[in-house]
Amino acid sequence: MKIFFAPEQLLHAPLVELNRGELGPPFEHAGRATHIVTALEAAAIGAIETPRHFPESILCRVHDTAFVDFLRGAHDEWRALGRPGDALPICWPGRSEVTLTPPESLDGRLGHYSFDVMTPITSGSWAAVTRGADTALAGAAWLAGKDGGGRSAFSLCRPPGHDAGRSSYGGYCFLNNAAIAAQYLRDEGAERVAILDVDYHHGNGTQQIFYDRDDVLYVSIHADPSSDFPYFAGYRDELGRGAGDGFNHNLPLPRGTAWAAWNEAMDAAEGIVRRFAPEALVVSLGVDNFAGDPLSHFRFKTEDFARMGRRVAGIDLPTLIVFEGGYAVDELGNNVVSFFSGFEGA
Repeated sequence: MKIFFAPEQLLHAPLVELNRGELGPPFEHAGRATHIVTALEAAAIGAIETPRHFPESILCRVHDTAFVDFLRGAHDEWRALGRPGDALPICWPGRSEVTLTPPESLDGRLGHYSFDVMTPITSGSWAAVTRGADTALAGAAWLAGKDGGGRSAFSLCRPPGHDAGRSSYGGYCFLNNAAIAAQYLRDEGAERVAILDVDYHHGNGTQQIFYDRDDVLYVSIHADPSSDFPYFAGYRDELGRGAGDGFNHNLPLPRGTAWAAWNEAMDAAEGIVRRFAPEALVVSLGVDNFAGDPLSHFRFKTEDFARMGRRVAGIDLPTLIVFEGGYAVDELGNNVVSFFSGFEGA
């Protein structure tokens, strides 16, 4: 297994998080990545390689240029206004007040581009998220036969990415690593790429980026958005639009779902992927299905992630695994290693 990780991803270091009415330590923090690195090294899953730098222009293949420019400079603007700490929005447009033009005010642009209050922009965010994108791109390049090449790679990205849309951030996500990787594979010659999202939460950003397209399939198994974040996307009737009609599939499951029911949904997801006949598979891997995860309500055990890994490997495609969520930090490394024990042993 080829593994990519950029240490600069640890530079995104939020001070606090507002969640469920309380200010407290952030659930998404650098320790998530360091726990996984330690576990991967102990299990000897594979050598961990630092990714090279890719041109920033690649980000704009899936993200609007103005949005990328905003993320690059937001915290510098925040500090120039004499504000300490992390940059957070103070308001959002109402449903009758939506404008396509970002306001001049930084506060206005924070509300224009963000969709939640849980995703602060810190002094190290831009360096972290661009190196996260490099990490995903290095894995995609490996699959595409650049810089060597092979049939599988793991891009240990942090912070996660699948909630970031073409011009929006939230859900701890700023740049959509899986979408950037999938687009890179298309640009390098793959005619069809499938994205399989197995995170507990729906990847509303990935869905939005490819919703009008028939060359990138998006299939997601996730918690029912009527009860869980992101609430406003991830329903079964969201099937794509225009050329993308029929190329977006959501398989929401109720709180309390354990392996058996999830595995049935995986049967359906695998069938959808096989009918699409992609040349490569990008997996948005979240291990927040774990029963002990503080932000989730499924009931996976650690050994269930090995079963998940075997199911993914059984699709038998060139596969890039991009890390997304998982917040039970003490068990995070074990759960990721479990996935790869199944994937590699399938």
